[in-house]
Amino acid sequence: MRFREKRFEFVRKQVTEPPNQFLYSLNLPDATITVRSMTKLNAKQLRISEPRKEEIKQITRNPIYLVLDRIIDTYNIGSLFRLADAIASEKVYLCGNMEYPPSSRIHKASVGTENWVPWEKCESTLNAVKELKSKGIKIIAVEQDPRSISYSLLPSTLQFPCAIVAGNETEGLEKEVLDQADIIVELPMYGINKSFNVWGSVAVVAYKILEAL
Repeated sequence: MRFREKRFEFVRKQVTEPPNQFLYSLNLPDATITVRSMTKLNAKQLRISEPRKEEIKQITRNPIYLVLDRIIDTYNIGSLFRLADAIASEKVYLCGNMEYPPSSRIHKASVGTENWVPWEKCESTLNAVKELKSKGIKIIAVEQDPRSISYSLLPSTLQFPCAIVAGNETEGLEKEVLDQADIIVELPMYGINKSFNVWGSVAVVAYKILEAL
């Protein structure tokens, strides 16, 4: 029995446009497979980074939007930007009376990721949600409500694109916003505390949603 010898070559090449990216090529006898990979930046590098529009556009986005309603704490806002980058969110909407970039406090908490994530300031959360819904984007609200289900029950057949809507740390989401939601989810609370931190809650829900992609 004779075996035909297989030969292949693996090539790693840095590209200059856009920067911080590499091309990985696997050269086979009958084909060449090429994959583009982005170099990850650590917190120190991110804090001083000033990405160009071309660099931001090169990031492959997941069809998930974050709609933030009147978030008070700049640590939470910055952490939500960091989360948005982690899940490669399509866009972040900062709604109502809340701080937004440029902000040294947001920048500190986000470790500079607010410069890498597309975002938009909106006067009204309700209007932002209605606009997204009119475009066929499924609205997933994170709130304790009689209509809510556990985040763990989110269907694996979840439709995309979708938007995660999270509200004010004290007042939560208003009823008019919740009424627009296709699904309302919450995190079960097993201890004495009634609720969980807003960015932590959104993070849990976001990674559960990613499982459906």
